[in-house]
Amino acid sequence: QVQLVESGGGLVQAGGSLRLSCAASGRTFNIYRMGWFRQAPGKEREFVAAINWSGGNTFYADSVKGRFTISRENAKNTVYLQMNSLKPEDTAIYYCAVRLGVVGGYDDWGQGTQVTVSS
Repeated sequence: QVQLVESGGGLVQAGGSLRLSCAASGRTFNIYRMGWFRQAPGKEREFVAAINWSGGNTFYADSVKGRFTISRENAKNTVYLQMNSLKPEDTAIYYCAVRLGVVGGYDDWGQGTQVTVSS
């Protein structure tokens, strides 16, 4: 099992920036991919971005391409989500998740951090 702790959420005006961090601990040697998801009030959780722990390949939802950047710092077992040009529709709870296998879904999740973008 991997424990995940997110930080960096907050309130920002539209057009502003935030950087989220997610620190992993526990069985980190098994990590294949780490991702960010978000859930807005009344909506289902949706994929935002992901990065392969080895190799660094990145994946993005169309809604955030060109505005968000996911990166990792392996030595610190930490993944980041730099969010620029934020829009009110980016308002959500953002969750970090880890996938341990090449196939299958995400295995462990963080507690989430609130991001609120005011217009």
